[in-house]
Amino acid sequence: MTSAATVTFYLDDSLRISAEAGTHNFIGKVETVLKSAGLTVEFRANSGAARLASALRPGYAMFHMDQPTHTRALTMRRVYHYPFWQIEPTTERWDWHVARATFDPDDVDTTEARRFHAFWRKRLFPDAEPASKQGFVYVPLQGRLSEKRSFQSISPVEMVETTLRHDPDRLVFASFHPRETYTESERRLIYDLADKNPRLSIKTGGMDRLLPGCDYVVTQNSSVAFNGILFEKPMILFARSDFHHIAANAEALGVAQAFDAVQTMTPNFAAYLWWFWQQMAINAGRPEAQDQIRASLRRGGWPV
Repeated sequence: MTSAATVTFYLDDSLRISAEAGTHNFIGKVETVLKSAGLTVEFRANSGAARLASALRPGYAMFHMDQPTHTRALTMRRVYHYPFWQIEPTTERWDWHVARATFDPDDVDTTEARRFHAFWRKRLFPDAEPASKQGFVYVPLQGRLSEKRSFQSISPVEMVETTLRHDPDRLVFASFHPRETYTESERRLIYDLADKNPRLSIKTGGMDRLLPGCDYVVTQNSSVAFNGILFEKPMILFARSDFHHIAANAEALGVAQAFDAVQTMTPNFAAYLWWFWQQMAINAGRPEAQDQIRASLRRGGWPV
């Protein structure tokens, strides 16, 4: 019988096997923090039914990328790239503590930030071309192209139309997400726009080629725009996001003002990357990771 002092992890099979074997670096560090606080740890198979049933069990629950189903549950999620993680009470990134925090570049050591930025640019994109401006806008698409969801200001299709209207001179490259499944009608909406607008080209994927050369990125809240920080690419966001601090937010500024702002934006990309990953996330590769994990769990109300 699970006790009130037990934390149960609900994990898909491959992740659960590595966690049980002690070979998953981040989960192993979380387990160490929990055990040092006198809690016991269990690993269970993940499913929707299991996560719902966890509310009836005593103790605490940890999910992976799934929405917590009760107040004693938290979720852990990679922050765009390994080894960076967050532990939060929601999967909605725009409600994470980093999204509510204030970024001040003056609080970041410039030399360290530049070193950190250069290291991760080379580590994640070793074969990419140097950053340049080749006269086009990059619009990485996500899912549900014709819908305006609750966290979005307009639909993705309208976002492409808006980009063409507010930047009448540049070429626009819109790219389907390579792991999204689109309906034929969704694809047709984008292809019809291209038929009417010779400046619009349609791709699938292609981030490694398009991101270094674009003038700026327009997206809802795609991780491509976050990766653009490594190439110092300004961004316009049409949805709520955790990395909104240095973006031109179309809803907050107004669409026309956002497109005006992005033309001259020069945020401190290196300082922001350092702040976002080193200060506001959990770097599982660093000695202070367990302290960061403990702080995250305490924010979630857990007794550690």
